[in-house]
Amino acid sequence: MNKEAAGLQGAPLGQAVRYQDHYCPQLLFAVPRQPKRDELGLRAAQPLPFFGVDVWHAFEISWLDARGKPVVALGRFAVPANSPCLVESKSLKLYLNSLNQTNFPDARAVATTIAADLSRAAGAPVQVELLPLHDAPARHFAAPPEGVCVDGLEIDVDTYDAPRAAFLRVREDAPQVCETLYSQLLKSNCLITRQPDWGTLVVRYCGRPIDREGLLRYVISFRQHCEFHEQCVERIFCDLQSRCAPRELTVYARYTRRGGLDINPLRSTRADFVFPPGEDIRQ
Repeated sequence: MNKEAAGLQGAPLGQAVRYQDHYCPQLLFAVPRQPKRDELGLRAAQPLPFFGVDVWHAFEISWLDARGKPVVALGRFAVPANSPCLVESKSLKLYLNSLNQTNFPDARAVATTIAADLSRAAGAPVQVELLPLHDAPARHFAAPPEGVCVDGLEIDVDTYDAPRAAFLRVREDAPQVCETLYSQLLKSNCLITRQPDWGTLVVRYCGRPIDREGLLRYVISFRQHCEFHEQCVERIFCDLQSRCAPRELTVYARYTRRGGLDINPLRSTRADFVFPPGEDIRQ
């Protein structure tokens, strides 16, 4: 897919850029979600089949206090899945770097500024939390999901170039279950730069048992596929919903950090599903 088709004309992704170190909200580049959703049959005039959020963790945030002394912090941004746009990751990195030589009275002012700018770019309210490092914010790694890891299954694999929804199937003769399956073998590539994106995928569902070998083959089939993180998770959700018809479904992924940012999309049939706390061991 070219940049025009992906809604990325003018994006800094894949281009040499000059870093700005003074506040510049114009650096944020919004990417419409709808073109990729059209590919999945999710029409703009119809309600989305999921609720969800894209949770970003930012590890390279700094600014100057009122007296000119640098402050560093961790950031957590929550972008609602029903926002009309996602924010292109390199543009977010450039934007955060533009705070480096900018004075702010306190961390609250920085968080308020980032929230307003991200909300404007995404087209919906974005929640922002900043944790200055001098406050020693606690971080903990999430234990493996309470479920079954499918990665140890002994299977033959020869499909890597594009997602194969046909691999997904259920055991029609088996009673319904509620279970969690996960894989740490999720890999895809950036839609534009083709740089690799690595992640842990979690599928929680209630319905006929999903064939685990088929699910693993399906996850591996993303290996050379090119899409953004958020788009991959929505594709997985839609393929599972279409092929396996669970009565309840939640799909989320924790992607490894790149450029000081990690992205964690979640899509669920449940409006009340909360992203599990903690971070993946590779984050």
